[in-house]
Amino acid sequence: MYAFKTSNTIKKEFSYLDFIQRHASIGIWEFDTQTLSLEWSSETKKIHEVPLDYEPSVESGILFYKSGYSRDTITQLFNDCLEKHEEFDEELQIVTATGKEKWIRAIGTPVLENNVCVKVQGLFQDIDKKTKNSITLAQKETQLRKSFENALVGMAILDLDGSWIHVNKSLCRILGYSKEELKSLTFLDITHPEDVGVGKDALKDMVHGNIDSYEAEKRYLSKEGDVIWAKLSSSIIKDDNGNPLHFVAQIHDLSDIKRSNKKVIQLLETTENQNKRLLNFAHIVSHNLRSHYSNLGMLLDLFKMDIPDATNNEIFPLVEEAVRQLGETVVNLNEVAAINIERNLKVEPINLLEKYNSVSGSISALVIESKTKICVDIDKDLYVKGIPAYLDSIILNFLTNAIKYKKADEPAKIELKTQVKDDFIILAIKDYGLGIDLKKHGNKLFGMYKTFHNHKDSRGLGLFITKSQVEALGGKIEVESKVNEGTTFYIHLMKDEKN
Repeated sequence: MYAFKTSNTIKKEFSYLDFIQRHASIGIWEFDTQTLSLEWSSETKKIHEVPLDYEPSVESGILFYKSGYSRDTITQLFNDCLEKHEEFDEELQIVTATGKEKWIRAIGTPVLENNVCVKVQGLFQDIDKKTKNSITLAQKETQLRKSFENALVGMAILDLDGSWIHVNKSLCRILGYSKEELKSLTFLDITHPEDVGVGKDALKDMVHGNIDSYEAEKRYLSKEGDVIWAKLSSSIIKDDNGNPLHFVAQIHDLSDIKRSNKKVIQLLETTENQNKRLLNFAHIVSHNLRSHYSNLGMLLDLFKMDIPDATNNEIFPLVEEAVRQLGETVVNLNEVAAINIERNLKVEPINLLEKYNSVSGSISALVIESKTKICVDIDKDLYVKGIPAYLDSIILNFLTNAIKYKKADEPAKIELKTQVKDDFIILAIKDYGLGIDLKKHGNKLFGMYKTFHNHKDSRGLGLFITKSQVEALGGKIEVESKVNEGTTFYIHLMKDEKN
């Protein structure tokens, strides 16, 4: 007894078929070999972006395929289906009626009667989004593989037991092993015996989900047995359910840095010891010279008192002058030694304008007598870190030098300005005096006992001491100067938090 489908059943089946076509982007097509007619379902026409009343042919249908590989492939597959009765299922590209390139899945199967193909039926599916996503993902994976392999730092993927899954070229170079040799070892096999325990707890915490990554410095052993200092950065990769899969490790070779740091530390220790010995030597020399100078001065005084007649000759004044100059040298040396020895002097916030007013007041008579004009542009709220006595000396020295080395035929003119730059307050002191030939004297400008003008009071010590004081406060001095046009000194002083 035959079961016949009712019209409602047939309609329902067509409804289901239509639903599948629309929501799965699957169209149906059929080619009749006897009538040479090709039929497309509405979904197939939609995929091709043609009107619903479009009437396709085999020739026009094949022309929708992208010229080249896709068109050549579908032509061959369709002919083989007709002639050799072979089914096909291929992912190819078409160009729609609107010019859009689209990936599709073309499926075809022959319908045979008496071993003759009377029809070819098939499916046509829009897989453009999925395929493009797959292509993009494949490209990213390729890029990641290349980045992994060619990274400048050592990189590795390890299983949860510490065995290598993948290693890159840099890691092989750092450790001196080939990839095959490394893969026969575990992470612990190349770890320095004293550092085997480093990071063990962190690895357990990553596996148990307590942390996602950790960093540590540890040592490894190369194939030749050399110690490799490295910074290890390790993270854990999990699946979608949060289950740990493997570790990713980056190994930055720190060996050169460690060796350089060791050399720097040794050099600093040597320099510090030398500086201590030099400062101690300067202190002893200045102290001993001061004692000898005092003794010489006392002996000369006693000599003048006890044998006054013996002083009335040409030699005694020369001896007195030599002793006087020795005393001046001792004072200078003591001042320089004090700056270099007392490195731990307490600094305090100093208002720059108030300090200038105090210093300029102490030389007001000199300013009036020399008819010096001083223009001051210092912000009243600027504070520097300094030692009051040092700042007094610094400002005083530059002001008196500007007056001392003015042009002979006109009064001195001095300008003071400030600017704030990063952590410094820059005090610019400009004069319009004799100036200095920096090409000739620039490299010895702040040298001890260096003079650049024939002034009777020039000792060549002021700039040396001033530079030492500024540097002791953490600053520096820069200079611009032209002969017969003047000089500008830029004094960099540490800015105080009060600003």
